[in-house]
Amino acid sequence: MTAQLLKGRQLAKQLQAELSESFAELATAAGVQPTLAALQVGADPAAAGYLRAIRRACQGVGVALRPVELDEKSSPEEVQAALTTLNDDKAVHGIMVLEPLPDHVDSSQLIDFLSPAKDVDGVHPLNAGRLAAQRQPHFVPATPAGAIMLLEDADVTFKGKKAVVIGRSDIVGKPMALLLLHRHCTVTVAHSRTEDLPSVAREADILCVAVGRPEMVTGDWIKPGAVVVDFGTTYVGNSVKGDCEPASVEAAAGMFTPVPGGTGPMTNVMLMHNLLSAYRRLVSAS
Repeated sequence: MTAQLLKGRQLAKQLQAELSESFAELATAAGVQPTLAALQVGADPAAAGYLRAIRRACQGVGVALRPVELDEKSSPEEVQAALTTLNDDKAVHGIMVLEPLPDHVDSSQLIDFLSPAKDVDGVHPLNAGRLAAQRQPHFVPATPAGAIMLLEDADVTFKGKKAVVIGRSDIVGKPMALLLLHRHCTVTVAHSRTEDLPSVAREADILCVAVGRPEMVTGDWIKPGAVVVDFGTTYVGNSVKGDCEPASVEAAAGMFTPVPGGTGPMTNVMLMHNLLSAYRRLVSAS
């Protein structure tokens, strides 16, 4: 068996074109430039790299990016004040807080001050709670939302299937489990402390891996014909590795999202999708 590779680039291009048209129509009608603000504290290379990717995504759909860069030594109060200013600015329609933050800035405490209406990353507790309760409107974190759209585009059947999510982060693992549950899967959330993790993984019709351990999952973890979603992106030298060992997993799975090129292209386009929703609501309310 050789898995069907689910690559997100083509679908992302299609969605980008649709989003670009929608933003242009709404901006013309409202006379307001759609704007995403990105708050960065310090000069961490990972945050800086993500900011470059966000800039490209914004340019692709005709959205303005407002980077707000604070010194690494900024106090928690100064960072909170900058975030509050963005919350109150009617010209800003979405806000992202780029991580990692310096150790002296408590990420979870800062996120509590983020306006839920501008939380296009879906990290505020209110948005996380609305996702858990399956209530609209809410913002779904872009990475799992993109993966679900990629699976739906491939006509994956969810109802009644056994899904296993390895990883329990607030930004990928937990929301992915909820999205699968909302589609009537029977969901198990596993993690590094799960006993006999390979045997748990082998029960899955749909296996999602988001642990950040390069090539941890091998083909003998895979139920023959399963759908495998690899969220991993770990840089090893000059290459990026997923959480799955590609050759053996491709040989066992029915469908597989490769790294790079699988879920990755969908993430930032889904972020723009969230921004469109925020822009539409905020402009109509003003």
